[in-house]
Amino acid sequence: MKKISCIIVDDEPLALDLLVGYIKKTPFLELKKRCKNAFEVLDFLQDNSVDLIFLDIQMPDLTGIELSKIIQNKARIIFTTAFEQYAIEGYKVNAIGYLLKPFDYDEFLQATLKAQQLILSENETQTVPKNEQDFIFVKSEYKLIKIEFNAIQYIESMKDYLKIHINSQPKPILTLMSLTKIEEVLPENFLRIHRSYIINLNAIESIERMRVYIKNEPLPVSESYKDIFNEKIGRYSAE
Repeated sequence: MKKISCIIVDDEPLALDLLVGYIKKTPFLELKKRCKNAFEVLDFLQDNSVDLIFLDIQMPDLTGIELSKIIQNKARIIFTTAFEQYAIEGYKVNAIGYLLKPFDYDEFLQATLKAQQLILSENETQTVPKNEQDFIFVKSEYKLIKIEFNAIQYIESMKDYLKIHINSQPKPILTLMSLTKIEEVLPENFLRIHRSYIINLNAIESIERMRVYIKNEPLPVSESYKDIFNEKIGRYSAE
């Protein structure tokens, strides 16, 4: 069985001990470290990688929400907190689970099973180094589907899933994967323009007011990606 590596982050010793016990009971989880604050996490992740982080929200100096924004894309996150009002804010940073304290082992197991499914699904994607392939296999509806890169118009992130819009199909292909994972294998003519969108530059029909139009669909270019977008587009401009 493929192990899911994880760390625990909580400033309460009792909460740490509870999660250690739950992880030991769960055969597909492998605990790499228990951290008392966000700074221990940042130090650990400099030289190590993990699949999953159980992250408390209410912590001194740096909250779990703030930490998740710093380490985004480094690991999947399940938030643990005693405050229900943080649930919506937690999902805004793309957490895959939310455990409200006090939670029992059954609740813990359900959240980690979801995480296991997502992480293993991402790892199952068949990939080879960039520029050595012109297609990718993705898992969709219990089968692997071959998608040629030049057929992709754009890719849209929907929480834990991706919508891959293909020029030959009216409906997008839905797959359980992260935008970051697929971005690693896409060729150079693909560009991320937003936390939720990657586009095929060859599919662009027009650009207006920091919006890209593909098949008459307006896709936003966010402030974070504006400079690299303008630089990339500038290479092809006749001006």
